[in-house]
Amino acid sequence: MSLNAIYNTSLSLLTDLYQLTMAYGYWKNNIHNKEAVFHLFYRKQPFSGGYSIAAGLQYAIEYLENLEFEDDDIDYLKTLKGNDGKELFSTEFLEYLSELKIELDIDAIPEGTVVFPNEPLVKVKGSLLQCQIIETALLNIINFQTLVATKAARIKNSAKQETVMEFGLRRAQGIDGGLSASRASYIGGVDSTSNVLAGKLFGIPIAGTHAHSWVLSFENEIKAFEAYADALPNNCVFLVDTFNTSKGIENAIEVGKKLRKKGKTLAGIRLDSGDLAYLSIKARKMLDNAGFTEAKVIVSNDLDETLLRSLKNQGAKIDTWGIGTKLATAFDQPALGGVYKLSAIKEKGEWINKIKLSEQSIKINNPGNQQVKRFYINKKYRFDMIYDVGSEVGDSPLAIDPADYTRRIKVRPSLFESKDLLVPIFRKGNLVYRSPSLDDIRKNSLEELTRLDPAIKRLEFPHNYPVGLEESLYSTRHDLIVKLREQ
Repeated sequence: MSLNAIYNTSLSLLTDLYQLTMAYGYWKNNIHNKEAVFHLFYRKQPFSGGYSIAAGLQYAIEYLENLEFEDDDIDYLKTLKGNDGKELFSTEFLEYLSELKIELDIDAIPEGTVVFPNEPLVKVKGSLLQCQIIETALLNIINFQTLVATKAARIKNSAKQETVMEFGLRRAQGIDGGLSASRASYIGGVDSTSNVLAGKLFGIPIAGTHAHSWVLSFENEIKAFEAYADALPNNCVFLVDTFNTSKGIENAIEVGKKLRKKGKTLAGIRLDSGDLAYLSIKARKMLDNAGFTEAKVIVSNDLDETLLRSLKNQGAKIDTWGIGTKLATAFDQPALGGVYKLSAIKEKGEWINKIKLSEQSIKINNPGNQQVKRFYINKKYRFDMIYDVGSEVGDSPLAIDPADYTRRIKVRPSLFESKDLLVPIFRKGNLVYRSPSLDDIRKNSLEELTRLDPAIKRLEFPHNYPVGLEESLYSTRHDLIVKLREQ
């Protein structure tokens, strides 16, 4: 199911105005066809963590495949006025947009891959104008899904083998926020979602119980459980904390015995308030003593990876975690902060490196036409190196930390295996990449985390995974900074 099928409209205007005004300026100055290279990356790990999970590429592909300015898009742009009350864009430029076909070369890191700051998640190469107009949409898509996939991975990693359900639709930022969050959560390792539309569109397993309103709709709790068991005898998970949790568990067990006589099963009980560690231990004991050893204890209530770990450390007897607001909204850090920067432009047939300076060193980007090489030993990731594809990289390159020249790693070919992370997605606007299934992306994400040192996956004060610049790229960056500072 594509983005256009969900929205049933052109997405060419899913952009910021300045992208179009810059495009107009490029066109007016006759530099719109200059060849350029842009990179999409982020500067800091979200949630003070040690890794992120790339996500959103399939949405980006669908957006790019269908990108064209339709008649009603052009009609709208004709209505825009400048400060003098006259048309913002000329008729000739709008005609140019109406005939525009995307002819870019685009590379990206596949979804489900572990990624790190300053590594390009997407590389866009082609005409300056076309590179520019897709910036906002790419950032919108990649930023949010990468953020939520990362949050989901942290939660699932904390849960270990226990089941995690995503319950965040009702608190998500709008319809697309809910759908994108469900998809990204699944990529990050979550097992199911309560979002039925996400189940339909993406094939994600769906799961759910009932709400307190169901219990309150009946004379008493046990009648509510009995009615639910009559209606859905094959889906009996009872929410037991509407009035008194201990009594609620007793009532669930009583109805469970009636289900058993009919050849059905009490699937479990859900706790949504109170001392979840204490109550889950008590619930497990009561269920086991009543012979319901297979019934699951499910918990919810504004959980995240930190609370999950705390409950496990307290010995909580929890089989399934329902995670809602804190996951779907990436509650503790609601934006990834990804950026999209011009890093090279072709002048008179020669590539000229570009770099943005700043008073903040973290905002100085890397120049060139970049690729990321990942080095590993026995499938365990050891470090990454960003290099310029136009430079000669020898058999034993040197990776240098851009923040500290003394921190460096010499590649030993006899020791390390390696792979390039950015893979071709579009060539001259034609899709050359075959997207894996969402299930395969999720499997890859879970596998990727097994290849990281446990210290990198710590929730607090994780070890920094080394990412360096290849020596010649480091020198190019340094020389550019010095040259520009001296101007």
